Amino acid sequence: MDPTTWGAPFPIVLGALFVIVMLRANATYWLGRAAAAGTEHTRLGHLVHSKGYTDAATWIDRWGPPAVTASFLTVGIQTLVNLAAGVMRMPLRHYLPAVAVGGLIWALIYSTVGFVGAAAF
Repeated sequence: MDPTTWGAPFPIVLGALFVIVMLRANATYWLGRAAAAGTEHTRLGHLVHSKGYTDAATWIDRWGPPAVTASFLTVGIQTLVNLAAGVMRMPLRHYLPAVAVGGLIWALIYSTVGFVGAAAF
């Protein structure tokens, strides 16, 4: 799924990646909100007790929406941060701008140097 091989103009690649990241991040947020009630009795219960999740929840508790935005600059923690934001029921008026800015940053990185850098590595 290397966007440099799509053969599409840059704005279309950027827009497609932005839509992909927004769908993925918001789905994870809403999964977290849905799982918040009664997670102890479901298969998702182990997630809210994992070290990664508790680290993400602590980060969100301390930094709030900027933690969501900054998570898009990391590898492997974005999903846990979005899940934690959902479980913690971060208000949408805080979450949506944070995830939109973070998603745009992520899309810019991956539509330009992200996949090239990964291939070079």
